[in-house]
Amino acid sequence: MRKVNSYKKIIYIVSGTLCLILGGIGLFVPILPTTPFWLLTAWLYTRSSPYLYNKVMNIPLFGNCIRNFHEYKAIPLRGKVITITTLWITIGISIWVTAELWIAILLIAIATGITIHILSYKTLRSDIHKKKDIH
Repeated sequence: MRKVNSYKKIIYIVSGTLCLILGGIGLFVPILPTTPFWLLTAWLYTRSSPYLYNKVMNIPLFGNCIRNFHEYKAIPLRGKVITITTLWITIGISIWVTAELWIAILLIAIATGITIHILSYKTLRSDIHKKKDIH
C-alpha cells in the first residue's frame, strides 16, 4: 500500500511540474492558458509536496495570481488588458502570416472564445490587489 502512495505522489509532482511549465509557456503563447495550469499545479502540489507548494506560492507572479484567483475568482484589470491585447495581436499576426481563410476563421473563433472567457470573470479591484501584494 505504501508503494501506491509513493507512485501517486511522484505522478502528482511530475504532473504539477509539467503544469507549472505549461503555465509559464502560456505567459508568452496567448492560446495556452496560464491560470488553469497554475491552479492545477497548486492543487497537485498540495496533495504531494508541501515543500514544492510553498516554494511556488512564494514566487511573486505565481503566488499572487493563484491567491487572487482562488480567493476572489477575479482577474486584475491589468492582467485582462495585457492578456486580451497580446492574444489579439498574436492572432492578427498569425492570420496575416497564414493567409488561409479557414485558419483565420478558426483563430478568430478561438480568440473570441478566450476573450469571452477572460471577460466573464470579475475584475479584481486594484485596492484589493495591492493589499494582497503587500502581504
